[in-house]
Amino acid sequence: MYDAKHLNAHFYVNEVARLNSGQLVIPVRWLKRGKDICADAYAISISSEGVATVIDSETIVIEASELTANYLDLKDENCLPSWSEQTVKSGFPERMPNPKRALAGGDPLYSSFIDYFGDDVSGNRSKSWNKHWNAYMTHRNLPRALLHQEYHVHFVSTSPNATITEQFTVFKTVVETTHKEPVKVRDAETGETTRFSIYGNAGPSDNPMQSEISSHIGGKGNFFCRKCEAGGTEKDKETDECFHSLFAPGVARSKEKIISELKKQVKLACAGVAKHVEDAQRATGVKDAYTQHWIEYLLEQYKQKKSEGQRPKDIETQLVQWTLDTEDKIYSGFLTLQGFDPTKDTPVEILHTILLGVVKYIWHSSHTSWSAAQKQLYSLRLQLTDTDGLSIHAIRANYIMQYANSLIGRQFKTIAQVNIFHVHGIVTDDQFATWRAFGELSALLWVPDIANIDEYLGDLRVAAGNVLDAFAVLDPTKILSKIKLHLLAHLDEDVTAFGPLIGLMTEVFECFNAIFRFCSILSNHRAPSRDIALQLTDQEGLKHRLTGGWWPTESGDWEQAGPRAREFLEARPVLQKLIGWTIQSRPTPGAVKLVALPKRQKGVPRPVRATITLGSTDARHALNAGNYDLKSTWFACRQVISAALDECKIESWVFVKSPISDELITGKINNILEDTNGLAIIVLDKFQISNERHEIFGMPVLTQRQSERTLIIVPTANIRFQYNAQHDCNHAKCEATGERPRLQERVDSGILDKFIVHQPSQRFIVNTHGFHNAHLLRQVLPRNLIQPIPLFADRKAKHFELAEALREIKTLKRKRLQEKREAKKNAASNGANPDPATWAESTVTHPLPPNAESSEHTLEGIGNGQPENSSDSESDEEAPPRKKQKRRGGRRVVEDSDSDSDYGSGIADAVVGTSATRASTRLRTAVAQ
Repeated sequence: MYDAKHLNAHFYVNEVARLNSGQLVIPVRWLKRGKDICADAYAISISSEGVATVIDSETIVIEASELTANYLDLKDENCLPSWSEQTVKSGFPERMPNPKRALAGGDPLYSSFIDYFGDDVSGNRSKSWNKHWNAYMTHRNLPRALLHQEYHVHFVSTSPNATITEQFTVFKTVVETTHKEPVKVRDAETGETTRFSIYGNAGPSDNPMQSEISSHIGGKGNFFCRKCEAGGTEKDKETDECFHSLFAPGVARSKEKIISELKKQVKLACAGVAKHVEDAQRATGVKDAYTQHWIEYLLEQYKQKKSEGQRPKDIETQLVQWTLDTEDKIYSGFLTLQGFDPTKDTPVEILHTILLGVVKYIWHSSHTSWSAAQKQLYSLRLQLTDTDGLSIHAIRANYIMQYANSLIGRQFKTIAQVNIFHVHGIVTDDQFATWRAFGELSALLWVPDIANIDEYLGDLRVAAGNVLDAFAVLDPTKILSKIKLHLLAHLDEDVTAFGPLIGLMTEVFECFNAIFRFCSILSNHRAPSRDIALQLTDQEGLKHRLTGGWWPTESGDWEQAGPRAREFLEARPVLQKLIGWTIQSRPTPGAVKLVALPKRQKGVPRPVRATITLGSTDARHALNAGNYDLKSTWFACRQVISAALDECKIESWVFVKSPISDELITGKINNILEDTNGLAIIVLDKFQISNERHEIFGMPVLTQRQSERTLIIVPTANIRFQYNAQHDCNHAKCEATGERPRLQERVDSGILDKFIVHQPSQRFIVNTHGFHNAHLLRQVLPRNLIQPIPLFADRKAKHFELAEALREIKTLKRKRLQEKREAKKNAASNGANPDPATWAESTVTHPLPPNAESSEHTLEGIGNGQPENSSDSESDEEAPPRKKQKRRGGRRVVEDSDSDSDYGSGIADAVVGTSATRASTRLRTAVAQ
């Protein structure tokens, strides 16, 4: 519905309307382009006989401001056209007027799209697990900047007993009620009564929860993708064609297919054979946790009735009839909610899938192989990172290296943007290729806006394919066992449906869990979900009142809190922070901040701000210095605001509009100055972008023209945006030659730490892996310097080659497992106590496949490499089985707790080594690119 206030008219989709040109159209979808409301519409052709035909083969875009008459206006004017037979058969006339017009009752009627988040959360702040299933929602119609505020996360329900699918069934009833009786609210701008209905937009959660609401068997199933039917049995996935198919989306799932499959499973349950149901679930990957309860109920009912002597055929008939009579109770609300398809509306969540998934896998495969010297070198490199233009927290390199197995999303976000510069030379070529491929992909995923959707999607497909291919070269077993890798093939589908995926990150929901825990701790613990719900409901009501919300009284009038109550919140930033509200302050582009005055000493007059002449700065060497009076006085500044609202400092890298040629140029800021009249300028050290990518990092290179400094005076209003660049230490041969005292609690400890000193080389690299302003950087850099390049020209042939390596690994693993079982069996039959070390040693004496080599590190997925005291609260999904560790005869034997598990890249099932060296022997497949 579009509310044309100037016409006092409401325009609905699927209704004929008239433009100011006299053209008749039928709007089918309302759009917002910039600040203007538009619509996709079908044009209507009028024949010479006055018969109207809807041209529904294509849509046209119209401006909402062009609309002059809606369906009711045309009806009152007796101007409704006579429809052609073709249009009548298509059903257009029977959809007029739109049924929602009657529901609105003359009021404006809007649709509120919500994101429904569900997760299992502990109600305790300690490590003691107190499981609750929580559901929250956000109003997707809000701008993304507001959606990332905790204030706009709304509590829905919680329970230590009812699962998310069970809670959603009740929530679905409330949602569907608004379709019949839209909610009345007061329009804060006009004061008029407005109505809205609620519809589902997306279900952002971690992968296990998204599988559950999608009626999927989970990431460990044969068909491990909730979005498509990719997969098969272990043997099938080792074949060339099936292995190749895992690198692309398979046949799409849909809720219609799922409901049909669930009905078959329910019917099989009516026959009383549980194995038939299990076989069907394994064969399709469809297993609904909500429906499973009823399946088990039917199996129990069959068993009970059969024990009473009833005939199997009669029992089946009774149970089938019962399922038909209670069909609305058997199936999940996620599958029956109008306009919501969980197979398509559970987008890839980049916090859990990318940061706590893909980055974790690469990070673990890299750092576990480093020696102490390599770890130290990495820490020195990481600490040297120039973070200006990255919008990340301060890097604590020693902490990251010390707790390498227990990092959280924030630290992985830092690593993803800069690691490519620091791992070169201390990882294998295959690992480096994986880091490089991932860096290109991650920068594409963290864009807030997409200017050219076709170009973006093409780049996204190539970048995602490169990450999958690089991982397969590194370890082909990962493609079989890690669903988070396969989900990369679905990124373009989700971007097409939902736009930039950073808008669907669950970080804000994870933050809201802290509010829930406080309520849980303060509950009486007898009816915790009730107490928590009442407390959070009171908080919602308080937020509504303090921020000026309206509510209807018994008399039907609208009421709000008084001005003193509203001002109470406005004047107290601490209270705003407590309720999660952030005031959006928008700085002025081009504005500057002066250098701070020295701290005033007691009894001494405040010092006068010093001025400098323009000629005493680098500006005197600028190409356009003649346009300024070098004798004029200026104030030194420390910060300037760009057009993209970046806070740029001295040495920041920026793109600016040249005052000489009006073209975009780049460089780093040498000076920021403001004169006494308020004119602000920067002195830019101009650099040029090379035509070729960096030979190692594949990024644009910044150099000075003919190795000479070129300075330009630029008005601050010309600064477009800031970006990140790193010194080319590899080219300059920078080494750890510097020393500085180590401070411990702000006190010199007397210990000297080494640090890397940059050599005087004016050669820098544009960090295209950085997230900040990545979309703006892509718009100004030459296409040939940023377009992802496929790793392999013939991906299918490469996948077939990797499938062959995979089969060799799997065959050898099965052989070793069989030998181990036979050794145990023979020992048991002989009544002897064999030496477990002998079994373990027997598993590492076989020759490795010809295309593999021994390595001292494991490329296992995160989980096997985590210490037992790992505190990463976000890494518990899809955790592989723990390993049993035993000591016998001074040796450590590490065995998989589940010998059939495919987690981990190694094929050795036991690791034997001395306790001093803790050496491990693992297989790393390294297929040459």
